[in-house]
Amino acid sequence: MAKQQTEVRELDEGSYVMIDDAPCKINAYSTAKPGKHGSAKARIEAQGVFDGKKRSLSQPVDAKVWVPIINRKQGQVVSVQDGDAQVMDLETYDTFTMRVPEDVSLAPDDEIEYLEMEEQRKILRS
Repeated sequence: MAKQQTEVRELDEGSYVMIDDAPCKINAYSTAKPGKHGSAKARIEAQGVFDGKKRSLSQPVDAKVWVPIINRKQGQVVSVQDGDAQVMDLETYDTFTMRVPEDVSLAPDDEIEYLEMEEQRKILRS
């Protein structure tokens, strides 16, 4: 899996973290003061990048967590049919089918930006 390890204290809002084996984007990050016998705890509220589910994580700030390596890529729409877009990657010229988000309208020849992690892809904007 495309991921790397980091400490919880290195994370911040807008960055990515793996929660329940799903890549998530952090919406809120807060820390509590250290207790009498322990280290400070961080509370992370995040949303799944590819599935949209909300998840949370509470860990000591010195704990190790996995951070997914998500690539931001450019593509060109080849065709659109029944809520799916045939997209060609502008770097590798690979073509693949992606689900079109409901708030995005696409037409052939549109250039898009999308996120990719392993075999998962998501259209960001056109």
